[in-house]
Amino acid sequence: MVALESTVIAHGLPYPTNLETARRMEDMIRQRGAAPATIAVIDGQLRAGVTDAELEHLATGKGISKVSRRDLPVVVAQGGDGATTVASTATIAAWAGIEIFATGGIGGVHRGASASFDVSTDLEELGRTPVAVVCSGAKAILDLPATHEVLETQGIPIIGFQTDEFPAFYSSSSGLPVDQRVETPDEAARIAMNAWEAGLKSAVLLVVPPPAESAMPTDQMEVAIQSALEEASQQGIHGAATTPFLLSRVSELTGGHSLQANLELLKNNARVAAQVAVAMKTPNTPGIF
Repeated sequence: MVALESTVIAHGLPYPTNLETARRMEDMIRQRGAAPATIAVIDGQLRAGVTDAELEHLATGKGISKVSRRDLPVVVAQGGDGATTVASTATIAAWAGIEIFATGGIGGVHRGASASFDVSTDLEELGRTPVAVVCSGAKAILDLPATHEVLETQGIPIIGFQTDEFPAFYSSSSGLPVDQRVETPDEAARIAMNAWEAGLKSAVLLVVPPPAESAMPTDQMEVAIQSALEEASQQGIHGAATTPFLLSRVSELTGGHSLQANLELLKNNARVAAQVAVAMKTPNTPGIF
């Protein structure tokens, strides 16, 4: 099984693109021999897998909360609906026995965090939850060097899938190294399974560059990000509202090119995650003991 987060559906992408992308990701996983399990909270119940009608509800419904780990008891107690972040998706996936999930980019250390202390819960959660997370690095609007450093501090292996660099979400290059490069899903599966067999409790981060045909130049993205950050500061946007504003504004500033890159990397990451999930269940995958 491959878990999928639902914040990207309810809060990250516009309708109907969000629903089309969610369905396409699930289909790509099925086509490669695995089963998709979109994680969400529906009517106060933690769900590892939703129906197509519930997927549409997440894409179109009003009042769907953005749910990180700390929000889970609240939305459950209130019988509400919630779209899960990377942190809460990892939590629920681990509770459900799902070993791998796919997303676009993880959260991390925000720019200016030395003053704001704005650091995503994703990083701490991945430091204590044994799942494999397939992503295109961290969102480019973040402080990538600081995020990379915290991943190291949390003991989270960064495995590059056919890359030597930590991707910058929309772009293939960040100038930051990975801990190990792998070429195949089998290699990635062996690293994750051996880590957990050895008793390590952290996630394994499998970073996948965005597809070359949709990836954007790093310098072009940085210009758009800096402009969006200045606008957010001028408008007093902060906290949980920051990331959705920045992603939307960056899309506008790049003429929709960053949105297209986001869509393509989401689908590609789902494909890779499905291949790794199948490799994890292959009987001849060797262990260390």
